[in-house]
Amino acid sequence: MLSRRTSGVLLHITSLPGPHGSGDFGVGARHFVDWLVSAGQSLWQILPLSPAGPGNSPYQSVSAFAGSPLLVDLEDLVQMGWLPWMPTQGFDHHRCDFERVAPWRMASLRKAWDGFNLRATPESRAALADFCTEHAHWLDDYALFMVLSERHVGSWPQWPAPLARRDAQALDEVRQQSPKALGFWQFVQWRFWVQWQALRGYAHSRGVQIVGDAPIFVAHHSADVWAHAGQFLLDDDFEPQVVAGVPPDYFSATGQRWGNPLYNWPAMAQNGYRWWKDRVAHLFKQVDVVRLDHFRGFEAHWEIPASEPTAVAGQWQTGPGLPFFAELQQELGPLAIIAEDLGLITPEVNALREACGYPGMRILQFAFGGGPGNPYLPHNLEPNCVAYTGTHDNDTTLGWWRTASSHDKATARAYLGPAVDTEPHWTLIHALSQTVAHTVVLPFQDVLGLDGKHRMNTPGQATGCWEWRFDWRQIDHRPAERLLAMVRAHGRIP
Repeated sequence: MLSRRTSGVLLHITSLPGPHGSGDFGVGARHFVDWLVSAGQSLWQILPLSPAGPGNSPYQSVSAFAGSPLLVDLEDLVQMGWLPWMPTQGFDHHRCDFERVAPWRMASLRKAWDGFNLRATPESRAALADFCTEHAHWLDDYALFMVLSERHVGSWPQWPAPLARRDAQALDEVRQQSPKALGFWQFVQWRFWVQWQALRGYAHSRGVQIVGDAPIFVAHHSADVWAHAGQFLLDDDFEPQVVAGVPPDYFSATGQRWGNPLYNWPAMAQNGYRWWKDRVAHLFKQVDVVRLDHFRGFEAHWEIPASEPTAVAGQWQTGPGLPFFAELQQELGPLAIIAEDLGLITPEVNALREACGYPGMRILQFAFGGGPGNPYLPHNLEPNCVAYTGTHDNDTTLGWWRTASSHDKATARAYLGPAVDTEPHWTLIHALSQTVAHTVVLPFQDVLGLDGKHRMNTPGQATGCWEWRFDWRQIDHRPAERLLAMVRAHGRIP
């Protein structure tokens, strides 16, 4: 799939239009698939589908397996007869106001669960039961974790000791006393799964493949760490001994302290990386290609003592390396993985990626410093890569151009020509599409020519991120026609 010339668009589900405050798996998603087809695009790249964590980030989730309840199409639940018709709530059409949207959507899902219990057909009840059986290896722990999180204050190590240490009798008591509470979380995951598979099937029917995203680390307060504590570097109180991050660099004198617990790789190796195999297998039941975040962490990761407030005192620790990926491939077969290899990349990281055969990422916004040898310049790209104007962590190309240094602008003008001053986004898009890179992915904001007010995320910024949405009223026929003509000219039509 990634070895032929293709083109796609990066847009997360929450950014889609719709009447219920945030994008979901409803009509708006199918409309976007149709738009992709009209523009000659064969890939739709999304962010993680998992429940968002603090700051509404999909990269800090309570589960590596569960889907976000906020993505469930409520109109589907109305049509099933489980949820009453809902008038629109007057939500903002241009941003996800999660503080308003999330409580309202969750309340609607609980109403649908009540409606299901009252009016579901035998066929629907059997389908839910079958789903719970098929996904029991992660769903049981997830449902327990969510019920307990609602009942107890603080992260899971602060719960009553029998629950924190997963005493079998204590957990059985929760199961016996709370079947409806547990059933709610199972019901939501079932509808998420059914709706997403239907949407993915529609995309496939139109020739569009889905590129998903897998964060390398999981949140400490998550069903995964609670259920598999021995697979992580935790102390006797189940708190992280060390946490993840990246070292100081040009952009930050203190580095980045992400705070995620780190994997106990030797313990994981002893059981053949079972948790990772289950996770990757689950991902590939949802998407066609996986972007593996922070790929360099599999070669070596930055380990920070949990007591340290910054990343300065961290040190490099060796990751599982090639044997890990060999184990995955032996059980799961060849994997369509994109290695996110941005940041501090060493020859050892490049060697690991090349040994795996995975394409890396190239960002055109990074190309205009460092001279003609800059690896992100179009003439330096290799076929086995995925090239972007920018990612969800970058400014939009128009926003980047307006804030770029005079040096970078001069370099871009010399390289791309004077058109970059009048249409920086289309100039970069056109330059990228011409390259030998097999795969090109464009943030939707760049296709629409939107400025920095529309960027998805600013790394290190705690609030105001992940909120961007578009409205179909922003779009006319010209971007799709222009993109279609370009990919035809550059041989990127499937």
